[in-house]
Amino acid sequence: MSQALKVLYTAHQNTQGGRDGGTSRSSDDRLNISFSTPGSSGVGTNPEQLLAAGWSACFIGAMARAASKMKVALPAETAVNAEIDLCLTGDAFFLQARLNVSLPGLEPGVARAVADGAHQICPYSKATRGNIDVTINVV
Repeated sequence: MSQALKVLYTAHQNTQGGRDGGTSRSSDDRLNISFSTPGSSGVGTNPEQLLAAGWSACFIGAMARAASKMKVALPAETAVNAEIDLCLTGDAFFLQARLNVSLPGLEPGVARAVADGAHQICPYSKATRGNIDVTINVV
């Protein structure tokens, strides 16, 4: 683990009750959500949706950085469709992920290089590397 030279931001989130009927509120009250179990009729989101949203947003930022280093303009219509699977084997839960990257107008090889570069620098990609199966698809 590397030592932080400069902390850029710290998120503060207080969660109570867990994924089935729990709630979570940020210290600045900008994120105030309810949880429900995936696939249930309950009101609220779930941790897998939050991971998908956070990772895809961060990945787009990482692609902008990777494209800039390559002297490539990131298309305005850039999008990442993140899929996070909550899986069960025996009695053990685990996650797997697919990031479906859309870079319209870029040549396929350039788009692949941007996505691969982003996967190396994105903090979410780094946090999950070696821990869950991740597939990066350029669509």
